[in-house]
Amino acid sequence: MQSSNWTARIRKFFNRWKTPLLVAVILTGICASAGAEEAAAATISAGDTAWMMTSTALVLFMTLPGLALFYGGLVRRKNVLSVLAQCLGIAGLAAVLWWAVGYSLSFSGDGKFIGNLDMAFLKGIYGPDGNDINYSSTLSGVPESVWVMFQYTFAVITPALIVGAIAERMKFTALLAFIGGWLFLVYFPFAHMVWGGGYIGGDLGAIDFAGGLVVHMSSGFSALVLALILGPRRGYGKEQLVPHSMVLCMIGTAILWIGWYGFNAGSAGAANGLAGSAFLTTTLAAAIGGFVWAALEFFIKRQPSVLGFCSGVVAGLVVITPAAGFVDAGGAVICGVAAGVVPFFACVYVKKWLGYDDALDTFGVHAVGGTVGTLLTGLLAKEFINGQAGGLELFMKQLASVGLVIVWSVAATTLLAYAIKFTIGLRPTAEQETEGLDITDHGEEGYNL
Repeated sequence: MQSSNWTARIRKFFNRWKTPLLVAVILTGICASAGAEEAAAATISAGDTAWMMTSTALVLFMTLPGLALFYGGLVRRKNVLSVLAQCLGIAGLAAVLWWAVGYSLSFSGDGKFIGNLDMAFLKGIYGPDGNDINYSSTLSGVPESVWVMFQYTFAVITPALIVGAIAERMKFTALLAFIGGWLFLVYFPFAHMVWGGGYIGGDLGAIDFAGGLVVHMSSGFSALVLALILGPRRGYGKEQLVPHSMVLCMIGTAILWIGWYGFNAGSAGAANGLAGSAFLTTTLAAAIGGFVWAALEFFIKRQPSVLGFCSGVVAGLVVITPAAGFVDAGGAVICGVAAGVVPFFACVYVKKWLGYDDALDTFGVHAVGGTVGTLLTGLLAKEFINGQAGGLELFMKQLASVGLVIVWSVAATTLLAYAIKFTIGLRPTAEQETEGLDITDHGEEGYNL
């Protein structure tokens, strides 16, 4: 009887409170789901994201205004605006191509030499419903939109480096046509092969932390070929073609050095110990490269020049780029010394012996420096830094990657340059070149004196 009464009471309690209990269960599930979503959102690292956004700004700062001022100071006054316009034009052209197909060709698909169009027009970077963040397949904890823009800045400065070899003697329209084709034939394939899961970083197993192969060698060897096809500047070897402002050159160098921290330390993909190590190695190589280059000038001609300091700093930054996240401080010192010696002889003596007009030493600094840095990475990499041990095996992989970049870049550049030469033409007229590209291409003057 007592048991029956308890049963009746429980039934009565349940009938009275079943609706509130059901609501409570549903609310508990909603809260749990919201908590799970909040936990998923928390996988975005605020610190890593902030560092990558900062690095993106720093790398763009390298081109605009860093490289523009560095190159602009080294040309004659009548051509300073042409260099600035070329850097600005490349930034705009690269943005359109990167948004449309460049990012997809570089970082989607599993092809050995080029990606696919699965992410054309940046499809999918915001997730399936257009709202959720789609975390980068390359970086954990950083929105893919940030990774897209970080890599875009590399796609800007790489072709902009070519400007240094052909400064003062290539039409603006011809340069943009060349750069557009070059991004498709050279930059996008190498970005994919090295960083996008393609042949060099995958099957071959070569390493390139921040762009020795992808950035400096590809642009440097292409720059030499384009300069040879263009021919020398008018008056080259017969008259003094001296920089019009070493002040601008030094300011540009300083901006490049600062921006390079985003370039190298940012390539760690996070605000972590690897980024800190790359920050250290970058500083040592740059400072030592500038000091050694100027010291060689002092011993040879008793006058260390500001141009020598600037060239050595940039060479040090170039040489350490592929190695920044793989070598320790001692390795960075070796890279800095090599940067002050090997590119110095390439720029000062090899160019003179062979007689080519690499106007602002793009080949001597970037192609030669990038090659030296890539090979040194194979010898000096430390396993405790980033899981790669230097030695003969890695060195041979690096050597094979160097050969591939040289052959590919030279062939693609030759094809492009001759195609443009026989269609719209590469050079301005003799009268236009004498007057200066600032007036003939842009209708402006850099200085109203």
